[in-house]
Amino acid sequence: HLAALVLARGGSKGIPLKNIKLLAGVPLIGWVLRAATDAGVFHSIWVSTDHDEIEKVAKQFGAQVHRRSPEVSQDSSTSLEAIREFLNHHHEVDIVGNIQATSPCLHPSDLIKVADMIQKEGFDSVFSVVRRHQFRWSEVKKGENKMTEPQNLNPAKRYRRQDWPGELYENGSFYFAKRHLIEKGYLQGGKMAYYEMRAEHSVDIDIDIDWPIAEQRVLSFGYFGKEPLKEVKLLVCSIDGCLTNGRIYVTEDQKEMVSYDYRDIVGVDLLKKRGIQVRLISERDCSKTLSAMQLGCVAKVSTTNKLQVLEDWKKDLSLSWKEVAYLGNEESDVECLKKAGMSGVPADACAVAQKAAGYICKSNGGCGAVREFAEHIFLLLEKVNSVRKQ
Repeated sequence: HLAALVLARGGSKGIPLKNIKLLAGVPLIGWVLRAATDAGVFHSIWVSTDHDEIEKVAKQFGAQVHRRSPEVSQDSSTSLEAIREFLNHHHEVDIVGNIQATSPCLHPSDLIKVADMIQKEGFDSVFSVVRRHQFRWSEVKKGENKMTEPQNLNPAKRYRRQDWPGELYENGSFYFAKRHLIEKGYLQGGKMAYYEMRAEHSVDIDIDIDWPIAEQRVLSFGYFGKEPLKEVKLLVCSIDGCLTNGRIYVTEDQKEMVSYDYRDIVGVDLLKKRGIQVRLISERDCSKTLSAMQLGCVAKVSTTNKLQVLEDWKKDLSLSWKEVAYLGNEESDVECLKKAGMSGVPADACAVAQKAAGYICKSNGGCGAVREFAEHIFLLLEKVNSVRKQ
């Protein structure tokens, strides 16, 4: 029994609840859980946590949850202690694939190869490394009267990068080990092997990268699902709660007024300039509001079945679901969010809509969410174009 185990306690010295903080619209832990699920090699996938919110997110991504004890949830607690506790409660597990939540560029292909190494090639432990071309020098502490010394080079004959194979460093993405090793107190031992990951996939937020840079790396090199990304050609946006903030103001003479953010109007214009059609949808009759906004978009109002409208538009434009993006915020949007190739919700969307969406905006509805989702679409289009060039 090969189990994937992600350790994700609630405490964090740096970023509060970092493990579920949104990274490129997805909770950090969601990136590795998606990769583990799609690898298809694990008999079970677990998150070990002491926090209710992390448990909730883990279950949204299909993982089972092991509630770790306070004794192994301290700042001083080691990964090995948490893994051993997990094994004490799950006697069916023979091999643990400990995957780090802070490695959002992990791909299923890496996990598949490592599973083969430990299950078919007979290794007792396998861990991830990355190749680096860095020259090391000995440290000279303040006050010491000595010179630094080269550690892995001859200064008189420095290697060119292309002439030097570099060195292997642990990157912390994963540690696979058999039960008997872990019970003896080891994550690495026995018949041992390393697995070399591609440098662009070796992203560790804990060590060498900050959040905005990590988002760019994930958008460029992250894993987005089994099916290849396609260029988005249609964005369908729910009006109330996405394009507007959902509030309706009623004057004394019974006239309705709504507010919107000009940034969202700019976002719609930018999408149209990139050749992406934007269409709007609403359950209520807001024709006068749309007329006043002068967006020039096809709209369907007073609809009782948003999914049917979306399917009709997709068929009329001869598009696949992968070419459709959808921005919604309510329970009535859930089926559309699940079908669309790219889906998003504002930060204040209802819980079931957030669970169904692939991207959760930082902005609320009517407060820049459309513009933010447009920028997310543009970044993913860059990824599509990059893959095509490769």
